Amino acid sequence: MNEYCFEITEELEEERIDKCLTLLIDSLSRSYIQKMIKENGVMVNGVPVKGSYRVKAEDYISFFLPPPVEPDIEPENIPLDILYEDSDIIIVNKPKGMVVHPAAGHYSGTLVNALLYHCGDSLSGIGGCMRPGIVHRIDMDTTGSVIACKNDRAHNRIAEQLKEHSITRRYRAICCGIIKEDGVIDQPVGRHPADRKKMAVNEKNGKRAVTHYHVLEQFRNYTYLECELETGRTHQIRVHLANMGHPLLGDALYGPGRKLPFSLQGQTLHAKILGFRHPSTDEYMEVDAPMPEYFTHLLQILS
Repeated sequence: MNEYCFEITEELEEERIDKCLTLLIDSLSRSYIQKMIKENGVMVNGVPVKGSYRVKAEDYISFFLPPPVEPDIEPENIPLDILYEDSDIIIVNKPKGMVVHPAAGHYSGTLVNALLYHCGDSLSGIGGCMRPGIVHRIDMDTTGSVIACKNDRAHNRIAEQLKEHSITRRYRAICCGIIKEDGVIDQPVGRHPADRKKMAVNEKNGKRAVTHYHVLEQFRNYTYLECELETGRTHQIRVHLANMGHPLLGDALYGPGRKLPFSLQGQTLHAKILGFRHPSTDEYMEVDAPMPEYFTHLLQILS
């Protein structure tokens, strides 16, 4: 077990114990901390406290966390839209609603479950048992190209290209409002200071993030864009466009929060073009993921 110990400073005085701990440990959710408190697992000065307890300066907080147990990830016979495959890599056109790799609440039905069935043991092990073969990911409700690697050598070479920002990643997106001309967004993206489920433009703690956007078509209340990533931060396109006042159509997390129009399931974002140097031949190649039916149908409605 891992033991956590904290001495409370004046800056945190009078905060509720659960909120205080979420500020001190951003890897734990508030609901998990509340569960520990309810089970008398959090001690203040050696005594268990209730969730309503407000901390005082020089309080000594301690608790134990059991070591994480990684569940067995099972192969599942889930159909894959394979765009390219050889002995080194496989590129899949991921559908909307599919999570790339297992995580809390999503241990089945993921792209990894499907890849384990299709590829068997021939996936790189660098990502561990939860992310075999996975070098990068796209959001659950984002569609399009995802590359997975079948051996560690290929994994390392693709990961290096991602690190040096030499991989081509062009997305198609529909955003709210009218964008009149092309542009570049160069704003750091990091964890949202108040909502740990979200990312945000964060000048203090964010990492440099650059998105190039090109206007493809303008509609009455929306704009059809091609966005190219120079960097690849979590939720980068979604955060950048929302921050400039043009959130993606259907984005429940960064949008206006109303009921999603057009019966959408999440943001209208598609990873269309993926370009890279092949890990064995070093030749540049591009894969083009066909647009999903919901996206092309939506463009027809808006036109």
